[in-house]
Amino acid sequence: MAPQINDLPDSSFRRILRQISDLEYEKGFALPGAFYTDSQWLQIEREQLFLRDWFCVGRIEEVSQPGDYFSFDQVGEPILIVHGRDGVIRALANVCRHRGTVIASGSGNSKKFLCPYHHWAYDTTGQLLNAPHMESHQAFDMKDCRLKQLGCEFWQGFIFVNLDPRAPALQVELEPLEKIIGNYHLEQMTLRYQADEVWDTNWKCLLENFMEGYHLTPLHRDTLHKVNPSRLCNHLQPGSRHFGYSVGFTSRLPADRISHPDLSDEEVDTCVMFAVPPGLAVGIGSDYSSFLCLRPLSATRVRVKMGLIFYGDHWAQKDIDNAVELFQHTMDEDKQVLARVQQGLASNSYEPGPLAARDLEGTIWDFYQYLGRNLGGDEPTGTASIGRAENK
Repeated sequence: MAPQINDLPDSSFRRILRQISDLEYEKGFALPGAFYTDSQWLQIEREQLFLRDWFCVGRIEEVSQPGDYFSFDQVGEPILIVHGRDGVIRALANVCRHRGTVIASGSGNSKKFLCPYHHWAYDTTGQLLNAPHMESHQAFDMKDCRLKQLGCEFWQGFIFVNLDPRAPALQVELEPLEKIIGNYHLEQMTLRYQADEVWDTNWKCLLENFMEGYHLTPLHRDTLHKVNPSRLCNHLQPGSRHFGYSVGFTSRLPADRISHPDLSDEEVDTCVMFAVPPGLAVGIGSDYSSFLCLRPLSATRVRVKMGLIFYGDHWAQKDIDNAVELFQHTMDEDKQVLARVQQGLASNSYEPGPLAARDLEGTIWDFYQYLGRNLGGDEPTGTASIGRAENK
């Protein structure tokens, strides 16, 4: 029987996640619509996932040169990724140490960052360089003042950030996934296309969509079905920090694709789809791969940074353009249908339906298990209520 919500969201949502913990795939049902529409539940996800777990923010190529930077807002936290003049890439709180002004915006290359309010200046390591007219303050030493440094790790060419200083190292947790996708060497692929969009759907809907093969044939009949049909999908054993599936290719792919020499013939002819929740989803191909970085804006809107990374330097621009066209066409199809999914999830007529076979929607169940491990316990005292108060 599908789970139902009958009382207050916090306790009811957690109870449902506990109830489905470790159930067999063959007994899986979709979650109730309120999981995707309730703003209070999003605040709990904010506090216990996005402010505590490792989330992907982009690729190292975005800050390849000293002075390169990009800024963004992650569930209300302004963050600055910068390649320091000392050669170190850092994640910094993009908040002035004087009166809290957000300092940098957009992306670019700079020798220093100047707060627009009172012109406090910081170098590319976050160290305060200048604080006008503060010499007379007896309790302030400029040399001891710097932007707050956040947890930052690099994996397969991706940049991950964590706002919790007590978080365990990500690299160790991803070792099981490394064994599956290591031969593709994503860290050697190069970013050649990137877009930033806002979708009218819950962040979980987008992650689930990218991570299941059930819809490949019916929704993408003229695009992905021709190369990656649903019938070739195979569920992968999940880990504590990842889940995914693989999908074979039809004979329509060109035989002259150039791939990493470490890949076996089977790997060359297999696409691996994996997620490192809460914010990263990747589709690996032997010659090029796609990725999504998700940042929820509200219960019904999500900002997505999407990109394509390519192996080798042999690519002609027309081939890159063809890959981008296929990817964007596919994503546009997803974007349109997910807006309709979000509309249906808010309907009183919606009742959670059964999930398809493990090879087709087993990843949805894996994602629910991740949510249960992180959100299914008793509510930490004050955590969710603080988050809601801050966002009133």
